[in-house]
Amino acid sequence: MKLSEHLNLSEIIRSESAKRFGFSNMPTEEHIVNLKLLADNIFEPIRGHFRCPILISSGYRSKELNKKIGGSKTSQHCLGQAIDIDMDGTNYGVTNKMVFDFIKDSLNFDQLIAEFPVNSNPAWVHVSYESSSKQRKQILVAKKVGSKTTYLFYKSDADLK
Repeated sequence: MKLSEHLNLSEIIRSESAKRFGFSNMPTEEHIVNLKLLADNIFEPIRGHFRCPILISSGYRSKELNKKIGGSKTSQHCLGQAIDIDMDGTNYGVTNKMVFDFIKDSLNFDQLIAEFPVNSNPAWVHVSYESSSKQRKQILVAKKVGSKTTYLFYKSDADLK
């Protein structure tokens, strides 16, 4: 099933963890509606801007899968409202920082997280789109403090160091 011109449902529900644990990772019809909004408002503009395939490292997660992998109880991944993008290591010349900056500067989003940056480049980029269209435009940076993940409000690129 196509969610948008360049995104298939199979890409956004793919999960090695779900396979390993034997969990279904099939979204409900309501979640598919959310995924289509996410594809149209976030994924397609990113793909159009960079003119190359955009690699999703995590998309939809069933509640069962999310719990098993230790995801947040309020994760927008479980609602079909969030994707994680990881372009590092590809041959497209696009970095995670470039994706982060494009989303921050150009798109209407609910939440944008630079996940565990190293030398100002996020390890991956989390972005969500709230299906009610009430976007918070919240920008955070995830960092490890000891063994705990801490989320700090992004103010400038200095926060990525």
